[in-house]
Amino acid sequence: MMKKYIIASYLVFWFMVLGICGTASMVFHCPPVVMRILSNVCAWAPTIVLLVGFKKFCPGITVKQFYKKAFDGKISIATLLIAAFITVCATMGTVSILSAIQGKTLSSYFSLGTYPFWASFLFSITTGPTGEESGWRGYVRPYLNAKYSFFKASLLQGIIWAFWHTVLWFVDSDFMGLQMIPYILSNVIVMSGLCFIMNFFMEKHDNLVYGIVVHFCFNFLYCFLKVDIWFYVILSVIYIAVIAVLCLIKAKQTGAQIASRDKLWKQRPEA
Repeated sequence: MMKKYIIASYLVFWFMVLGICGTASMVFHCPPVVMRILSNVCAWAPTIVLLVGFKKFCPGITVKQFYKKAFDGKISIATLLIAAFITVCATMGTVSILSAIQGKTLSSYFSLGTYPFWASFLFSITTGPTGEESGWRGYVRPYLNAKYSFFKASLLQGIIWAFWHTVLWFVDSDFMGLQMIPYILSNVIVMSGLCFIMNFFMEKHDNLVYGIVVHFCFNFLYCFLKVDIWFYVILSVIYIAVIAVLCLIKAKQTGAQIASRDKLWKQRPEA
């Protein structure tokens, strides 16, 4: 059922983007605020698919039980802030490096955008962070984590999540031609990196709030960024480093757990 869920989420999202947003833009020439609202609605495709087919995708449990389990893990404010900090620092660090290379001020890479601050906040929290996470982290993540290692599960989540956005690379991107190559690669690398961050913290604190917060911290900054393709190139390098560090920490934690179990095993009394 997992493959069916993923395929359905892809198809429903692509249909909503091309059908609803495409019609609203090209036929009705809707204003930007309406288009933004419609794009937020499209972002809920993974949750819509999950809830519509819930009995098939999650047999034996109710929707209430599913969400109770998804938000049942203990939340540590410290680790939640660390997860958010890593996500924000990756973006801000990239802007700082780009600023130093291009000789521009940091402020030149930011703009207040089309909407007031409160509207940007509202749009950001009601799109991917709340619309996608039930499906990708609430449903897909536990399945992949149970089947694969931390590295493989996180990487697969990132690839699945990234290519779900495929239609947006072509209809909602400022890049064309050869610039699409680093842009698409960056999307895959960065979204995989975000999955590694989410998975790293959610393995210990199994609560969907971590996914929502990381997703929000990443999306919110993009409401104000004005960057070129080199931003995405540098961001990719930053997230490769983040993945490497998280995997090293995870490997050390796993090694320590194995050593601890071995020690306890050797100390057990003989029969």
